[in-house]
Amino acid sequence: MFDPSTAVVALRLKDATSWWDGVNESPVWQDRIFHLLAALYGIVAVVALVQLVRIQLRVPDYGWTTQKVFHFLNFLVNGVRCLVFVFRRDVQKLNPEIIQHIVLDMPSLAFFTTYALLVLFWAEIYYQARAVSTDGLRPTFYTINGVVYAIQIILWLILWWKPIPVLIILSKMFFAGVSLFAALGFLLYGGRLFLMLQRFPVESKGRRKKLQEVGYVTTICFSCFLIRCIMMCFNAFEAAADLDVLDHPVLNFIYYLLVEILPSSLVLFILRKLPPKRGITQYHPIR
Repeated sequence: MFDPSTAVVALRLKDATSWWDGVNESPVWQDRIFHLLAALYGIVAVVALVQLVRIQLRVPDYGWTTQKVFHFLNFLVNGVRCLVFVFRRDVQKLNPEIIQHIVLDMPSLAFFTTYALLVLFWAEIYYQARAVSTDGLRPTFYTINGVVYAIQIILWLILWWKPIPVLIILSKMFFAGVSLFAALGFLLYGGRLFLMLQRFPVESKGRRKKLQEVGYVTTICFSCFLIRCIMMCFNAFEAAADLDVLDHPVLNFIYYLLVEILPSSLVLFILRKLPPKRGITQYHPIR
């Protein structure tokens, strides 16, 4: 028996699919979407740079504090992403092909380092509050980042030597694992710091604001790295989810908006407070 509602649903799905394919295959729409992404990344980069300058003007005598490095890395990551999307067509023409992978993937590694630095900062605060030595945290941070970059560089070199499809899948799965590791890091130390702050007396100065700050940033960063992990898994095994091609602009827009642009914007807004001019003890220089 003919069901009119089923036919209507099928027609709407067909129209949606036609729209999706039409946008993806249109060079005009590809350029519009990638240029929009570039503009959004450019805005975030400028915001991070302005905040870095404001912090430097506020505390010029404290060198490269964790807060300054965090904002500088945000500026760097978003600035490079902006340039990559502006020249996306030129990037897709680079030879050998491994250079394309490096240009597209390096900002993702730098994004991981940027937010791993925030996890390190929270871990230092948590252990200092519990009177536990933090001497091993920074060496561990540098070691983890060194191992991640070393493995990725090795994968790139192997792909350059012999571009085997299975190695491309392995490279994407490796980064999915790195993203999951970052998400768990935020869950572990953001959650610990949040629970510790909850135990402070209600009348503690700034307790509520700091509690909200840690809770919001933990939720945002955990979610963005978890989404990145899931999407990279699809990207590795499903050709329709490939983010490295020009004819998937809508998917690229959704992905980068959710895992980098929105999280970076929200975190920069939440952490917009400038350090006090005097008596700074919580900002430690990178050594």
